[in-house]
Amino acid sequence: MVAFVPGHPDPEHATLLYISSGHSLVAHAGDDRSYKVLSLDSLKSDAVCSETKVPSSGGATMPLHHRHGPCSPLATKKMPTLEEMLRRDQLRAAYIQRKFSGGDAKGGAGDDVQQSDATVPTNLGLHLDTLEYVITAGIGSPAVTQTMLIDTGSDVSWVQCKPCSQCHSQADPLFDPSSSTTYSPFSCSSATCAQLGQEGNGCSNSQCQYIVTYGDGSRTTGTYSSDMLALGSNTVRSFQFGCSHMESGFDDQTDGLMGLGGGVQSLVSQTAGTFGKAFSYCLPPTTSSSGFLTLGAGTGSSGFVKTPMLRSSQVPTFYGVRLQAIRVGGRQLPIPTSVFSAGSIMDSGTVITRLPRTAYTALSLAFRARMKQYPPAPPSGILDTCFDFSSQSSVTIPTVALVFHEGVVVNLDPNGIILDSCLAFAGNDDDSSLGIIGNVQQRTFEVLYDVGGGAVGFRAGAC
Repeated sequence: MVAFVPGHPDPEHATLLYISSGHSLVAHAGDDRSYKVLSLDSLKSDAVCSETKVPSSGGATMPLHHRHGPCSPLATKKMPTLEEMLRRDQLRAAYIQRKFSGGDAKGGAGDDVQQSDATVPTNLGLHLDTLEYVITAGIGSPAVTQTMLIDTGSDVSWVQCKPCSQCHSQADPLFDPSSSTTYSPFSCSSATCAQLGQEGNGCSNSQCQYIVTYGDGSRTTGTYSSDMLALGSNTVRSFQFGCSHMESGFDDQTDGLMGLGGGVQSLVSQTAGTFGKAFSYCLPPTTSSSGFLTLGAGTGSSGFVKTPMLRSSQVPTFYGVRLQAIRVGGRQLPIPTSVFSAGSIMDSGTVITRLPRTAYTALSLAFRARMKQYPPAPPSGILDTCFDFSSQSSVTIPTVALVFHEGVVVNLDPNGIILDSCLAFAGNDDDSSLGIIGNVQQRTFEVLYDVGGGAVGFRAGAC
């Protein structure tokens, strides 16, 4: 089972610690052949949405779309360039790693932080512009449709509300709390308001106020409230969320954010009694196809291979795993297990997987050795293992597998290996920084976060 254990000798470092949940698995998820032929057209997005059938389950399941793809209600907004996406992604990854190292999360990427002076402000969220996937939910009675970003790195959910003196434009109507018969703001003296901690923002007209400030300086503030939440055919009563009346720094059409982190304010924690503190999602292979989000372990949880979940008492939002090895072309790379000792987290909002420097160097060298038939290409931002595919319609690439604790082997989909003709991994500055399993590597897998059961699961080919 999962435990919050602070037992690291250095209290200024938030470390991922676990108690094994009793699994004893040596299992594979995905195709384990040595090479795969990849059509380059399969890496491209179409202008037309290709809907994925949402699976039936014992929980609440709803479609999930890339925010800039044709399946999304927000599809009119231009997709950012690869350069801009990678720049934002680096900011998010650096922010997360500073939180776990005990560094000041407000600093810019590459800031030199003195550990002895380190503080981690819990009200500082991530970079909102890095988030890529949205769901549609209903808030209030009658329900008002809201298009919300999902984020495993956030706990507080929020939507824009009337009146809003300073809000960004959005595709859906603003939620009007005065039109909902079930809306209720929390009082300043309520236990729920006290639980906000540093995300609390005082009191206004006897109503509890919240604030979330993101890593890029953008922020949302308003009244912390409850109302009905409709997720597909399921209803969550007294769902707690921020009713945002003022924002700054946003340039987006989304209506708000759904927090899927491990903290007490998240949707996962709020619905623990109904859905057993478990959820899963499948991120589609391209922006023109769709995936799904499910609350609850569902009836098909037996199809997953599972590895123990790691948790940190100091950074409870994030879900950790223990990466132990990497395979390329079916062969395990000669990387000492100690290289991965800093731990890793699963993150829906980080795009590119970050590996310890030693592990990434070994992966890059092995991948290049098996790609000698293709000319090398210049680096693209943080991606430095790139190839010239300009004369190719399809390429043969070696398989890449991530090996997690208890022998769980996850064979990545080809769409999770190559991004824009580059190996879709990046190296940390050293081996002491936290690893991050990004959303490119999670594509086409149903990733199960069984918080109550203390496990992270993978089911291949789910979307």
